[in-house]
Amino acid sequence: EPVNCAEAKCVALTFDDGPGADTPQLLDILKAEKVPATFLLVGKSVATYPDTVAREVAEGHSIGAHTWSHPELTKLSDAGIVNEVNSTVEAISKAAPDAKVTFTRPPYGAFNPRVISVLESLQHAAVLWDVDTLDWKNRDPNAVLQKVKEQVKPGSIILMHDIHPTTIQAVPEVIKYLHSEGFTLVTVPEMFGGSLTPGKAYFDQNLIQ
Repeated sequence: EPVNCAEAKCVALTFDDGPGADTPQLLDILKAEKVPATFLLVGKSVATYPDTVAREVAEGHSIGAHTWSHPELTKLSDAGIVNEVNSTVEAISKAAPDAKVTFTRPPYGAFNPRVISVLESLQHAAVLWDVDTLDWKNRDPNAVLQKVKEQVKPGSIILMHDIHPTTIQAVPEVIKYLHSEGFTLVTVPEMFGGSLTPGKAYFDQNLIQ
């Protein structure tokens, strides 16, 4: 039964830069809590941990590209952007043939109209965020939870990184808090009725450019 985020208070947990060595532990937590997440994958890590990617897809999570090598897309040529995205999508398809990749998260949130038009030519949307946990900087589960509490609202897209063990430690408490506040956890495409529009940039449920 799909969630109607026009009525429910939806929020999306998103994890960048993986998969990492500890991502299976995160998948165990999400499975136990019956929470779907969105994973923005770096191509070279997909090639290192293909079984983890296959598991993400099999367990109902949503998968997006986060480029092969994490460059600022605004500094690349059009062909360079295409290569960064396509090589990642190919690695994902090899690891998980059922994965449908329809969106990219530009590294560092760096994009401009040219980047968006190249993504549109690849039939991709851009997925950004409105809640930045700064987990890569703090490396502290309590700080991650605090950032969520300060910034989250209905329709938020929460940015985290599953390459940090401290982030994975934070996730059970983050989920518990969100549930206690009446939020329903969904994937990014679910938040927007099941699919994203190529060439659009999604920051949260209400901010689409």
